[in-house]
Amino acid sequence: MSFERIHLIVMDSVGIGEAPDAADFDDAGADTLGNIARVCGGLRMPNMAKLGLSNIRPIPGIPAAERPMAYYGKMQEASRSKDTMTGHWEIMGLYIDQPFRVFPEGFPDELIRRIEAETGRKVIGNKPASGTQIIQELGEEHMRTGALIVYTSADSVLQIAAHEEVIPLEELYGICEFCREITRDDPYRIGRIIARPFVGEQAGRFTRTANRRDFALKPFGRTTMNELKDHGLDVIALGKITDIYDGEGITRTIRTESNMDGMDKFVATFDEPFTGLSFINLVDFDSKYGHRRDPQGYARALEEFDRRLPEVLDKMAEKDLLIITADHGNDPTFRGTDHTRERVPLLVYSPRFLSGGKELPLRQTFADVGATIADNFGVPLPENGTSFLKDLK
Repeated sequence: MSFERIHLIVMDSVGIGEAPDAADFDDAGADTLGNIARVCGGLRMPNMAKLGLSNIRPIPGIPAAERPMAYYGKMQEASRSKDTMTGHWEIMGLYIDQPFRVFPEGFPDELIRRIEAETGRKVIGNKPASGTQIIQELGEEHMRTGALIVYTSADSVLQIAAHEEVIPLEELYGICEFCREITRDDPYRIGRIIARPFVGEQAGRFTRTANRRDFALKPFGRTTMNELKDHGLDVIALGKITDIYDGEGITRTIRTESNMDGMDKFVATFDEPFTGLSFINLVDFDSKYGHRRDPQGYARALEEFDRRLPEVLDKMAEKDLLIITADHGNDPTFRGTDHTRERVPLLVYSPRFLSGGKELPLRQTFADVGATIADNFGVPLPENGTSFLKDLK
């Protein structure tokens, strides 16, 4: 075992420039980090700069490090999709050749009728929408009628919003479980069903609560996390990691409410005696700023994350390895509201790297991360991916 603990941060949607096949996804020209920096007059991320972020490729405002602290490089997605579940599943060793289905025009009438028949509640909405906006639009009608607010997004998701005083949480979760069962396979094959509870008295004052719950498809194969758990190692899942993998291969779940709450809890895991993996997704980049096409907000979130990095680095010992990467792009300067097909950054750091890091070869699949983690802990490697552990001198 080279490292006793590996700490993995996925900066949700923080792409670093179009992938070679971006045109196949109508994403030619997408560049999440580059375009945010361009629009905002540069990014101020001195700690990511020290690790080597701009050594991967120049990013306005972030100087390249003369002596990067981390090994650095890029990864490109092998799977034929650009959604959150695909990116995360690939990171842990899977390859997805049949993308989850999306519903840009809303869900078919047949599916809506089945939901109404099962629940005895009318469905309203049934369109792609911002979750914060649709509850302001339809929240009062929902409170008057008890109807379910059903909506989707650019992701493969069916989301159900309901006021906690109109539809109790357990009822809402039960409805979502029913929807999960009937949408596992074709013709729907929806990646996630999401319960979106909210509170408030009237439009303009409705706010979503922390009682969100995701009902995801289970990974179709064994991941590195399964191998770690089955070999008696810890797998601590922070944020929405448990939801993305539907609990598979996880020994402990820590819920988070935001990027900064996530960083609080991620930093706290360094003080715990565990051997294995801690794994966090920082979702605000994607959900609050990428899909809403808010480059200024995205830039603030990136810089806020950077300010928290010293807390992580100061906690690290020679037994620790930190991996920072992303799961796809979501360029907030790009047309539409969808994810963007991009390569993602890869930064790998340990205090053990006394002479600093260097460039890693381009990774042809995100699964190289899962392969490296498996290699480190001496468990069976996933079918996909190549370990870069030997490159970390």
